[in-house]
Amino acid sequence: MNDLPKRVEIHEEGPREGFQIEPPGFSLEDRARLVEALAGAGLAQIQVASFVNPVRVPQMADAAELFARIRKVEGVRYTALWLNEKGFERARSVPQVDIDGALYFYTSDAFSQMNNGASAEEHNRKQIDWIRRYHACGIKVDTAYVMTAFGCHFAGEISEQQLAQTLDLIRAVETEGEVHLERLYLADTVGWANPLSVQRRVELVRRFFPHVRVGMHLHDTRGAGMANALAALQCGVDLFDASVAGLGGCPFSGHAAGGAAGNICTEDLVFMCHEMGIETGVDLEHLIGAAKFAEQLIGRRLEGRLMHSGSLAAYRRQ
Repeated sequence: MNDLPKRVEIHEEGPREGFQIEPPGFSLEDRARLVEALAGAGLAQIQVASFVNPVRVPQMADAAELFARIRKVEGVRYTALWLNEKGFERARSVPQVDIDGALYFYTSDAFSQMNNGASAEEHNRKQIDWIRRYHACGIKVDTAYVMTAFGCHFAGEISEQQLAQTLDLIRAVETEGEVHLERLYLADTVGWANPLSVQRRVELVRRFFPHVRVGMHLHDTRGAGMANALAALQCGVDLFDASVAGLGGCPFSGHAAGGAAGNICTEDLVFMCHEMGIETGVDLEHLIGAAKFAEQLIGRRLEGRLMHSGSLAAYRRQ
């Protein structure tokens, strides 16, 4: 426990993760209001939407209009996701989008084919082209994600050796592209991680990249998400993606993967950190209010625990 960070940074994924898996039809006003509530809670980065094929993901067809509706808060970054050059150019044409120069690598051929229509090797090698594209646009490249870093229902368990091979490739891309990665995320995209595998793979990343800040993108498909977050915290990890009320899932893998749940729940993670004396910069009661609003919008009971049980603040005031 001596390695627990004093403060963690949480990037909110719910507005994109959540609404890309729900049927289309939610109003721009309501979705913008949710983003504004999350910013008001103190979350410093919010992934608002994705610029992807509107035929495959019609829920995100109005991404540009959504960004334009948001009343932005100074100091908050409003980001987006894209999968190809066309999506990137769409995102770049929207002035309200804060563009990230992130690279994405896959350990699973099958999952890469589902997401990108290319093998993992083909997609991973293309990251050099993305570095050049970002640099041509004056965008700093400092972040990499390893997707399906623990396992994939199509390819099975991803071994540490397979992950090491991907990390070795990332190191080669970093050198060839003349970039200096500052953050590297391990993504448990469909819920294969366990606390021990989290600890071992965080250590593996640090052997390959001693300088990098490790981040976790954990899904709660099988209920181990918060235990995995705790294991990461015990390794000193201080960077997490999370989703308000536990919203979300992957539209390209959910049914075939047996139901790919969303990221770990933001307010539950904040609560656990605060109870352990770890700062987040987030107003927990305000965040619980945002989670309840998300549940109201979706129209069914969502997975977050704290939004239903409440925090301990009221009891401590008695």
